[in-house]
Amino acid sequence: MNGGPLVIAIDGPSGSGKSSVARGVAHELGLAYLDTGAMYRAATWWCRERGVRLDDQLAVAAEVAALPLVMGLDPQAPTVTVAGVDVGAAIRTTEVSQAVSAVATNLDARAELGARQRDLIDAERVGGFSGGRGVVAEGRDITTVVAPDAPVRVLLTASAQARLARRALEVHGSDSASALAATRDQVLRRDADDSTVVEFHQAASGVVTVDSTELDLAGTVAAVLAVVAERTGVRP
Repeated sequence: MNGGPLVIAIDGPSGSGKSSVARGVAHELGLAYLDTGAMYRAATWWCRERGVRLDDQLAVAAEVAALPLVMGLDPQAPTVTVAGVDVGAAIRTTEVSQAVSAVATNLDARAELGARQRDLIDAERVGGFSGGRGVVAEGRDITTVVAPDAPVRVLLTASAQARLARRALEVHGSDSASALAATRDQVLRRDADDSTVVEFHQAASGVVTVDSTELDLAGTVAAVLAVVAERTGVRP
């Protein structure tokens, strides 16, 4: 790395553990943490608050272009603020989860948020929260579109059953049959919708696949840290 700032990009399907793993890796390495999925959720929340129909692509794109969004990049306490309002909890509601694909598949909105993501990543290369040490950025298309030049790019995957169970535990506090059924639409339909505009199931050239099906959180963080060490020589 020659002492330069480290950028780690983590992609993958819903429920693969991107957010938790990326936060863990960022914490271990003293880097900033960027949850790009939260940006799409914030845009969705904002459009709903403004009474904009999510199927009106031009109106949604216009709202996203003017979105007053601030992302807090501390991996131990990441924040999402819109127009001065902390929306960290509001953007995780079932209503937003069910609606976010309409924004995520809007190509103009996607281009706007992708540009903002690149700006945030670039800021962490030279200063920002991490003091120029770098950033772990996670989310759809981060390894191929937003940060294709990142020194470390990882596709985090897991079996569909494992991903459903994780999301059910996160959202409902249980991985019972009823919780799995309630979560299935959020995970599988979201992936199906988003795959119409971005590829996140297959690793692109230069992207390392980490399968976390049989790993817990600590084991998955360790696996990604091993990839970082192999690619860059950087260790906690």
